[in-house]
Amino acid sequence: MAHPVIEADDCSACGICIDVCPEGVLDIIDDAAEVIDEDSCIACGDCMEDCPMGCIVEIVED
Repeated sequence: MAHPVIEADDCSACGICIDVCPEGVLDIIDDAAEVIDEDSCIACGDCMEDCPMGCIVEIVED
C-alpha cells in the first residue's frame, strides 16, 4: 500500500493534487487534502510534484 503524506496544517485546499491524481485517491476534507483510498495509490508522485504549498512531503509504501 502506498500513499502520500500530507502536512494538513500547510495545505491550502487548492485541489491541484486532486486534479493531477490519476487514481483519484485524494479529496478535500476539513479544509485540507486527505488520502481517501490508500489501496488505489500507485505512488506516482504527481501530487507531490504539483503541490504549490509543498505540503505533500513523501510517498510512503507500507
